Formats: sequence, structure tokens, C-alpha cells
Amino acid sequence: MRYFIHLAYNGTPYHGWQIQPNAASVQETLNKAFSVLLQSEINLMGAGRTDTGVHAKEMYAHFDFEPSFDIPNLVHKLNSFLPKDIVIYDIIPVHDEAHTRFDASKRTYEYHIHQVKNPFLEELSWYFHQPLDVDLMNQAAQLLFNYTDFECFSKVNTDVNTFDCTIFEAHWTRGVANQESNQLVFTISANRFLRNMVRSIVGTLVNVGLHKITLDDFTKIIESKSREKAGFSVPAHGLYLTKIEYDYISQ
Repeated sequence: MRYFIHLAYNGTPYHGWQIQPNAASVQETLNKAFSVLLQSEINLMGAGRTDTGVHAKEMYAHFDFEPSFDIPNLVHKLNSFLPKDIVIYDIIPVHDEAHTRFDASKRTYEYHIHQVKNPFLEELSWYFHQPLDVDLMNQAAQLLFNYTDFECFSKVNTDVNTFDCTIFEAHWTRGVANQESNQLVFTISANRFLRNMVRSIVGTLVNVGLHKITLDDFTKIIESKSREKAGFSVPAHGLYLTKIEYDYISQ
């Protein structure tokens, strides 16, 4: 029997989702918890790989397990067993061919920036105090819809068959409450993302907001397919995976 796990985590203490030698990962932490409580070796397959320090407000993983178990009881035990920075929301029975990575139809990320120093946002948002032209950044973000090849925003030497992605949403918003008016959030949705894609898009859009590059420059960067021409990669701790959608799961 295959199960999807609906979870979230604060990525600050972890070297990303994926298991790696001599470093704490979300996947390894979950594998240990499930294996102990189900008394069987469990190896989770995640919907994607988040980098060191990146957070997930919504993440899915799947595992196979034949004996039946009480789902609410296991969720409760897992949340008692796991560290405070990981939460399990639900465990969902799915068909045997279901796959959290390959079956996802849409993923959404947010990137958070605060422009006034705030100790309560450390490791949860990027502090960037320079003034930004948010209207111009939104105009640049709209240009993303004109393209599908985003090689210029991909980590170099990555093992992918295509750099094509279909972007469904891309825009900046500013907090409306007084204490949030200095906070910016970039939201982007697509059918898939390349490694480091969101952080390099944000870095390039920040250069637009600083008037270091023009809208025409932004277009030329995309068409160049060159990572060297795109902007810097913003810090990981401002990035959140916020939603993953599947056609066969009600959300």
C-alpha cells in the first residue's frame, strides 16, 4: 500500500531535504521516525529537494507499507516523536503508482524580504534594506510568462533533460499592516522548477528593482540562456515551498 505524507518544516537546522553524509536532513529525520514507529525500515520519496535552509509550508513525500495502521494515531505519535521544526499534517492512502515527485501538477514558492531590521524574522526572511522599485519588479516578473526555457536561472552542471518550465503565476506583494509594510513577498507557481531557479529569478528581479538592469536587459538575460548573465542567488532562508498540487488529492 502506498501513502502520501502531508507535512511542513522549518529548514533552518537542516542541510536540505535530501539525505547526505555527515549532515542533518529532513528526509533522514523522517525516515528514522517512521521506521521506529512502524517497526520497519521506511525510506521516503519526497516531492522535490529543498536546499540547505529552505523552508516548506507544504511538502509531500510517499512510502510503501503493507500492514494496516491507525492513521490519526500514527500522525499523533509522529508529531510527538519528531523535532519541533517538522510537523505531519496527514497521511493519505493513494493508488500504488502514485508518485509525489512525478505526479505533481503545480508547485508554488514564496520568497520573503524584510526591509527594516527585525530580530524575529532572522532565518525566516532576507533582510535587504535598500529601496526597491516594486512596480518595476512586477513588470519584469510579467515578462517571465513570455518564455518557457529558463536555463539562465538554473544551477550550472545540473542533470536535467530540459530547462522548460510553464510559469502560471509570478508577482510581488507588499504587506498591508503597519508592521508588515516593509515586508515583500514574491510568489511564483509553475509545473516544475530547476535547481536554484527561484532564488536566481529573485536576485535578478532585485537588480531590476535597484535600477541596475532594465526590463530590456531582463528579457535579454532570459534569451541568453546564460547563468552568468542573470543576477545573484538570494539567501536560502527567505525561500518557502508553499504548495504542491495533485490532480487526485483534494486540497
